[in-house]
Amino acid sequence: MNIRSRETELPYVAKLACVLISMVVVVYGLHILEGLLIPLVFAILFAVLLFPLVKRLEGWGIPRILSIIVCLLLALGVVSALFWGISNQISNFAEVLPQFTKRANEYINSIRTFADERLNIDRQRQITEVKKYLSDAMSEGGAILTTTLLATTSILANLFLVLLFAFFFLLYRDFFRSFFYKLFHDVRRSEIDGVMGKIYEVVKDYLAGLVLVILIIGTLMTVGLLILGVDYAVFFGFFGACLVLIPYFGISIGSLLPAAYTLVTQDNPLKAVAVIGVFLFVQMIEGNFITPYIVGSKVSINPLAAIVVLILWENIWGLPGLVLALPMTAILKVIFDSVDTLKPYGFVIGEAEKPRPPIKNLKELAEQLPKRAKKIGTTQEEN
Repeated sequence: MNIRSRETELPYVAKLACVLISMVVVVYGLHILEGLLIPLVFAILFAVLLFPLVKRLEGWGIPRILSIIVCLLLALGVVSALFWGISNQISNFAEVLPQFTKRANEYINSIRTFADERLNIDRQRQITEVKKYLSDAMSEGGAILTTTLLATTSILANLFLVLLFAFFFLLYRDFFRSFFYKLFHDVRRSEIDGVMGKIYEVVKDYLAGLVLVILIIGTLMTVGLLILGVDYAVFFGFFGACLVLIPYFGISIGSLLPAAYTLVTQDNPLKAVAVIGVFLFVQMIEGNFITPYIVGSKVSINPLAAIVVLILWENIWGLPGLVLALPMTAILKVIFDSVDTLKPYGFVIGEAEKPRPPIKNLKELAEQLPKRAKKIGTTQEEN
């Protein structure tokens, strides 16, 4: 007796429940395993960034292991130099901290005097309100500072792990390619190579473009701060440029520290406003010209999807999630666009298409029909 198995068709509500439960499990798993997954993702991005140099050294006849070690040592030297420069700037900045505190107290006293004489606000009430707001600000600022320091310490502590993972990703890259061939054995190898090639191009272009954008933005803001006569212009300029890793808001947030420093250490409040103006002007140039022309359309994610994924990954992985949100979303978009059943999701996170102009009359429709038919035929031939 032959018994044929039948697939059970679940109702829509049951399918939706399964999808939602799966999403919750995946998000929870990402959060629980962040100690392993964050170094892995950073290592993948790091390996993609170093791969062209490794391939060049291998083309010169240098063994693969030695090529990878040389590239990792060079990268470690660059990172060490950056951290040395940052720590040196911070130590110099700490030397003027007493002056910063003294001038801040002078501003607070002048504001209290103005409020007492012009606004008839009692000094005791001022002190109470100031203590209240300072307490709230200190608690929130302390939480933010603690989170940032813990994330930075975690990244530094896992730096060796990232380098180790990157070494093995570069060493066994052919092995991983064979793994994907076996995993998707029903798919042609040329299609798998095409998807992997697109992912590599997206990540490489994003990372290389991001480094170039940071250098350009840092230079522009440094020049602007030097023109205004702000101390530690290089530190403040490239500090704000690095915050471009947080899209849409990073540079604006980076303007607060140099503006506060300028307001406290110099007697001209208009200069602090000018500092914010420099940062906002550079942010406008970055958003409209620098990033679109350098990074291009390789990371074609619409602003709404970008904000959503930034909030999502920040809640899952904290500060590293903000840094990794866009490249990981770009990778997912490439995968979605390559799978027929997932193409709608790739469409919804991509750049919105411009709507077609409405057809005004039948004559215009008759003129457009042959063009549209030709376009549809070309699309079908490509598919």
